[in-house]
Amino acid sequence: MKVLLLDSHTTPIVSLASTQSTLLAHQVYLTDRIDNAKRERMAHMKCVCFLQNNEDSLEALQLELKAPKYGEYYCQHTHQIRHRAPRRADEYEVVREVQEYFADYAPILPSLFSLNYTRPLYASNPNAWNPQALELAVHGIAAVLLSLKKKPTIRYEKMSGMAHKLAGEIHHRIHAEEQLFDFRLTQVPPLLLILDRRNDPVTPLLSQWTYQAMVHELLGIQNGRVDLRTVPDIRPELSVRAFPPPPSRWLIFTGNHPHHLHRPLLPSTHLSTFGDLGGSLKDYVQSYQARSAAQTPSAINSISDMKRFVEEYPEFRKLGGNVSKHVALVEQGLATSSGADFKSLQTLITDASITPWHKLRLVILYALRYQKTQTVNIASLINLLLANGVPREDARLVYVFLNIAGTDQRQDDLFSTESLLAKGRSALKGLKGVENVYTQHRPHLSTTMENLLRGRLREASYPFIESPGPNAGLQRPQDVIIFMIGGTTYEEARTVALFNQDPVAASDGNVTAAHGTRFLLGGTCVHNSSSYLDMVRAAAQSFPASVYEPPPESASNAPALNLNLGGVNVSLGGSAGTGVYRTSGENMGVQAEGIREGVLSLFGKVKEGVDRIAIP
Repeated sequence: MKVLLLDSHTTPIVSLASTQSTLLAHQVYLTDRIDNAKRERMAHMKCVCFLQNNEDSLEALQLELKAPKYGEYYCQHTHQIRHRAPRRADEYEVVREVQEYFADYAPILPSLFSLNYTRPLYASNPNAWNPQALELAVHGIAAVLLSLKKKPTIRYEKMSGMAHKLAGEIHHRIHAEEQLFDFRLTQVPPLLLILDRRNDPVTPLLSQWTYQAMVHELLGIQNGRVDLRTVPDIRPELSVRAFPPPPSRWLIFTGNHPHHLHRPLLPSTHLSTFGDLGGSLKDYVQSYQARSAAQTPSAINSISDMKRFVEEYPEFRKLGGNVSKHVALVEQGLATSSGADFKSLQTLITDASITPWHKLRLVILYALRYQKTQTVNIASLINLLLANGVPREDARLVYVFLNIAGTDQRQDDLFSTESLLAKGRSALKGLKGVENVYTQHRPHLSTTMENLLRGRLREASYPFIESPGPNAGLQRPQDVIIFMIGGTTYEEARTVALFNQDPVAASDGNVTAAHGTRFLLGGTCVHNSSSYLDMVRAAAQSFPASVYEPPPESASNAPALNLNLGGVNVSLGGSAGTGVYRTSGENMGVQAEGIREGVLSLFGKVKEGVDRIAIP
């Protein structure tokens, strides 16, 4: 009989990778946290400790070994052990084994993993890593490679300094640990492709219309579970749901106590569009009704019966009515070749029924698409945001996106608008393969994967960290691991899953034959629109102040950054004019009272003096 001890890092990993029945099959009858001091002594049981090599976990392990509660200990660590802490603390000689078990990542789906890193990712600029984030990224990707027994060639996006840095660190790690990476060679080596979220800032900003992506957008999926405890009148046993479902019930911890999660609705439809989901729901309702009729006279024959059914499956109660179809249609237009009408966007921004959150996303998408061609319209939309309930602190995120992920920062033609040939391809692509108007958008990752399968992923844009020889870019590797710095999305995970199933259909025929290439997608985290904007907002606070200023190509009517200095604002242009103002607490960006007249008079006298000096 065994007990499994985990820490805060490995608990979600085991919860995602294993099931209760699997643990029981290996005689694991008790699972607990190593930092739970209230565990009982059970000397007759063997203990498996699966821990990350961080200071907190190692300290907890040392305290455990100084007063052991179990007869034998088998210590498994998620990456390399560079010290002998478990052995040194083993005063009672209960440690039987210390091993490295490379699992420093969360296996969310068969073709998706995440490092679950939500802390600061960037340093002082968008091309610099936070040192801790870089270390964890190297550990996580190395763990993926070692657990899959892959020694890949490495390519990265040339525009990204962070991708280049990460590629170099992983390359160094592979060569520094040649014994660990001594795997059987293949004719075409596996490929690790490192991408940067800044090359496609659009995908995380869109409203989602496939089941799993919608659940994450509206409810949030964290480590394979959906938390419904905030839903009114939810029954306790339904408050946390596994998504997508495991073969058996999963074991999840809240605090130090395990909870068994019940199967969610529609386990096979997490990649389906919302329309297909409706058909599946209809079949499920009919099945439920037939089962209810067989067991009890109460079927779905009344409003109260329908209410009872919806309460049984609260995902749909939460999904209903939360997404504005009009906003979603405009988003899809902005993200695809069809574009969006400026007047329609103005109408949406002035609509009081649309939340400031949706308005902000629409303007960011418009600005990213039309940065070089519609500068006056972008400035007008930002002013319209300020006049329609969007705070200045949020509105300036439009400039942040343009400065860190705008046209000059991206290396690819994200909207297929930079050349006549790209526009033609985009128009033709828009005539086929669209399941419905809400799923027109295809992530930029899809194009990257197509080019890779067709041998057209340009080495000039995606160089190798170390040259593998001539014509290496034309080879088609059997295994491709894609890592997205800055986080990936469930929409991109769906794209990868569809390419793994049928690359010809997934590419709308652009890939002419299935080559047997297997794709695995990973990222620092899995975003929805809220988490992505929060990440950008937090990162910008450590960037230079110029990130909040209008880009050089901006129109003259663009509202400029107002620097708030206590009760005084310094306005560098925009609707308020140039000057220094004392502001009220209610509206810091607009003059309420103060000293404008005196300051303007001072500026006028200074100008007159300069003009007199210039006269010969």
